[in-house]
Amino acid sequence: MIFTWNIPARDGGLAGDEMLLAFDRGRTARVLICPAWFDEANKLRRFTVEVMRRLDAAGIDSLLPDLPGCNESLVALQKQTLGEWRSGMAAAAQSLSATHVLAIRAGALVAPAELPGWHYAAQSGPKLLRGMIRARTIAAREAGISETSEGLMAIGRESGLMLGGWHIGAKMFRELEIAEPTVAHNQTEIAQSQIGGSGLWLRAEPDEDAGQADRLAALIADSIG
Repeated sequence: MIFTWNIPARDGGLAGDEMLLAFDRGRTARVLICPAWFDEANKLRRFTVEVMRRLDAAGIDSLLPDLPGCNESLVALQKQTLGEWRSGMAAAAQSLSATHVLAIRAGALVAPAELPGWHYAAQSGPKLLRGMIRARTIAAREAGISETSEGLMAIGRESGLMLGGWHIGAKMFRELEIAEPTVAHNQTEIAQSQIGGSGLWLRAEPDEDAGQADRLAALIADSIG
């Protein structure tokens, strides 16, 4: 269930290994998971794995790779860029012989366009940044510190920014300001209304909802057929 996958070298460096959570039994259908990011990754991790368990029960392999700078990665997050994450996810799709992709929230920003699949409640880069900056300004105000969204945005563009414990580099920050998810012709959007209930990312603490996991997995399994 816990493996590693090999990510290609960049800038003439050495190739590296990143962690991989997978239900891999060598079956025909193999779904690459592009997970939610940052604070939403924490809130949706259990939900994501529960969807994977249900896909496994339906006879479908699922593959959840760590990207550089995330989770157990040994490389620094602040050195990552959105473009490199897209390349990394494309490399994971090829390395793991993925046949489909499920992108969750901001994961849609790096979903390989050549794979058929689904975007669940896709989130844009600007909305992602706005939410994290709003959370930082609220925390600052409660601590008696004066910060503004405009000032934080300017700092982020120039030198990067720490948001919710995540050090986002300047280049990725600028990329996120204009990043919009693109649904390829062979991919389908899944709205939260199709799953039912409120999105788990809206809750104050990480949580789970078996019914939502059931319905998302069923939509995917039915689509694969």
